[in-house]
Amino acid sequence: MLYTAFIFGLISSFHCIGMCGPIAMMLPVDRTNQTRKATQIMTYHLGRLTAYATIGFVFGLLGKGFFMAGLQQNLSIFIGVAMIIVVLIPERIFAKYNFSKPVFKLISKIKTALGSQFRNKSYKSLFTIGLLNGFLPCGMVYVALFGAIAMQSESLGVLYMILFGLGTVPMMSSVVYINSFLTIPIRNRIQKAIPYVAVCIGCLFILRGLGLGIPYISPSNMSLFIQADPNCH
Repeated sequence: MLYTAFIFGLISSFHCIGMCGPIAMMLPVDRTNQTRKATQIMTYHLGRLTAYATIGFVFGLLGKGFFMAGLQQNLSIFIGVAMIIVVLIPERIFAKYNFSKPVFKLISKIKTALGSQFRNKSYKSLFTIGLLNGFLPCGMVYVALFGAIAMQSESLGVLYMILFGLGTVPMMSSVVYINSFLTIPIRNRIQKAIPYVAVCIGCLFILRGLGLGIPYISPSNMSLFIQADPNCH
């Protein structure tokens, strides 16, 4: 199921252009030296991936607890259903109920710290920009975190979120080089495909939890039991 992280990252990166694109466009990179510019952009992405990996570790650890309690299949079904519900809920509902309000002060501090890093072109600043950017609230990251919980271990949770982040790298990098390489109508059409992709991934998690005996997609209950305790005889 790890491959779903990269696919979702790739598709959701069109959403990222609208939300985080302005940050990428404003990166304090050296626009006269292409080699230095490329390494600076990669440093920014390394910061984002570090943030995603950190969050993935926490949620992967949470998923490990469910796994050790023998709830992995029920969890996988719940995660799949939750993914589908989240992407189908109209955005106006999320706007009405501001889920980030409890951490508004923390978010404000992150934004303030983020703004102060744009004053110089050091690699440390670019890494920090990416790191702080990765911790900003994002609906697509929330959906990806459902997958990280279902990965059953902290290491796989980290890997899942890194793959998600890597999926967003090509598009977010392109924004820095060509500010308007996609017209708004094309971008809107691609963004409309995001819910369909998320629903497909959600269905895969549901199938995985059902244990239908389909290799790689819906392994049987016994296969999951053996994975949970590889030393049993």
